[in-house]
Amino acid sequence: MWFLLGWDWPPHRTTLSQRYKDLYEAIQRFIAFVGQYADDLDTRFSSRHLVGDKSLLKALGPVWHQSDRKAGQIPDGLRNLDTDATWGKSAYQGWVYGYGLHITCNEAAFPALVQVETGAVSESEVIDQQSAYILNTLAPDTLAADNGYTKATRIRQWAQQGVALLTPTYRWVKGRYAMAYHRFIREPENIRRLQKRRTSIEPFFDLVAKVLGINGNQRPLPIQGLRNVRTCLALATLTIQIAMIANNMWELPLRNISVMITAFT
Repeated sequence: MWFLLGWDWPPHRTTLSQRYKDLYEAIQRFIAFVGQYADDLDTRFSSRHLVGDKSLLKALGPVWHQSDRKAGQIPDGLRNLDTDATWGKSAYQGWVYGYGLHITCNEAAFPALVQVETGAVSESEVIDQQSAYILNTLAPDTLAADNGYTKATRIRQWAQQGVALLTPTYRWVKGRYAMAYHRFIREPENIRRLQKRRTSIEPFFDLVAKVLGINGNQRPLPIQGLRNVRTCLALATLTIQIAMIANNMWELPLRNISVMITAFT
């Protein structure tokens, strides 16, 4: 097929591999662009109420035990190790050696932002990096997230810009500001937003697993290395975005991505 493109010779596989690794930031920006303007197509794509979360995905290959990793030692006989991956822990998944998929989507599970880091990078670090874009460009009314996003100064700063960051806030319980915040999140509308978080974000992560063909408990990613994994997960997110927009046009359920998966396979 390369000659149909007017090429004298197909690119070397190392060239294609490098181009693939370089795609991540462009895809990331395009997902943000689509997420910003998609609500012109349908209110179900609105960014008024957002949800944020992180999902850990197991690295392809064996695990690198933390003691060996800190010492920079790869045990004899340990083959095909992904040395970019790091250990991360979540209440749902436990300890995972791999990568973190950080997603901001709306309550219909339509993605607005994606960021991929190694497993050890926390939700708090990523949301700080994204906060200017969320506050100034997406400008939602609320963003619901789990306890990993809780930070008193962040909650107050976002509130000053008109965005309510809703988290369970298990540890911030003392002081008048903490007590006022707990009264705020117990308001019926805010309880509903927090409850809808699971029915928004978990289905999205399930869709990513289906796109990548990694359904099942602790099935590994299909590719190694941070730059490769970033592009892989960004492309999966973009696929879901495109599928949802196509479903809207075809009057299909938004989360039915079977047609899109068939087209890509």
